[in-house]
Amino acid sequence: MPEVEAVDVSVYEVPTTEPEADGTLQWSATTVVVAEPRAGGQRGLGFTYATAGSARLIEDILVGAVVGLDAFDLPRAWSAMVRAARNMGRPGLTAMAVAAVDIGLWDLKAKLLDLPLVTLLGGARDDVPVYGSGGFTSLDDRALVEQLSGWTEGLGIPRVKIKVGESWGSRPERDLERAALTRRTIGDGVELFVDANGAYGAKQALRMARAYEELGVCWFEEPVSSDHLDVLASIRSTSSLDVAAGEYGYDLFYFKAMCDAGAVDCLQADVSRCAGVSEWLRVAALAETYGLELSGHCAPSLHLHPACATTNVRHLEYFADHARIERLLFDGAVDPLGGRLRPDRSRPGIGLELKSSDAAAFRTR
Repeated sequence: MPEVEAVDVSVYEVPTTEPEADGTLQWSATTVVVAEPRAGGQRGLGFTYATAGSARLIEDILVGAVVGLDAFDLPRAWSAMVRAARNMGRPGLTAMAVAAVDIGLWDLKAKLLDLPLVTLLGGARDDVPVYGSGGFTSLDDRALVEQLSGWTEGLGIPRVKIKVGESWGSRPERDLERAALTRRTIGDGVELFVDANGAYGAKQALRMARAYEELGVCWFEEPVSSDHLDVLASIRSTSSLDVAAGEYGYDLFYFKAMCDAGAVDCLQADVSRCAGVSEWLRVAALAETYGLELSGHCAPSLHLHPACATTNVRHLEYFADHARIERLLFDGAVDPLGGRLRPDRSRPGIGLELKSSDAAAFRTR
């Protein structure tokens, strides 16, 4: 069997078209760390939305853990990376670095077998629903309406999400104005989600939940910090809205604690953060034992194949920034049709190839 010969690492910084913000953070660029393991004349592709520090961690710690291993022995490679990075701690950059390499190894194995990844994993569905996501608090009303219309009218997506909790929850009236504008724009036939990114306090979140209910909102993401599981559970028990969280989950134990607390109606996970495809599959199984569905956070191209191999997936986030970046940097990124993403089964692996010449303009190392 072919052995992993090397892992090539590169970093790309893609500026936003204009400064963006949610309830608790502002940004003007997104960094992508790419890992390309090589074996048997094939090159896998994995990446994570992290800082360049993850690239250094891959090079210093993870490459040595996987080079020389059988390229088909992915559980062994994943365990070797986690053990090698023990002293760095599992959450944060470590898990994201592991994710990039793990995704790359899954892509590599599928390419060695000349199979799309969903076929290698075993398909559960032909496609997966998505929701349009962006609605940044930094957008003016005109830009917000344009973005919403692009999703609903241009791409036929029947569910959308906007950011709320502007300026750490200090502008609730503006939040409600934007939610009302969104409802008028999309009409009654499109589902409306809001995401506070943990900006609200506990009682404020309860008040806002009642106001959002009146606007027909059905999904309330991170109304408070996802560290406060008991408060999330309280909001969930008193509101008709589906409470969602989990995007900052980096290992299985985080997700178990969230499920044990009864904190969410739908569990979120991010394959580019939660240590890759290998851990995503375990998180999906864990959610199933609690009777919960799973929603993929951001990175639509990375989630597509694993999601189509997962029985309890509700939907994926078609995040505006990442959808744009994945088209800029990679060949093979697919667009949603009728509100669903379908993997291109004519392409092996995750269906993506780095566009080296186009990506060179954004490369920082």
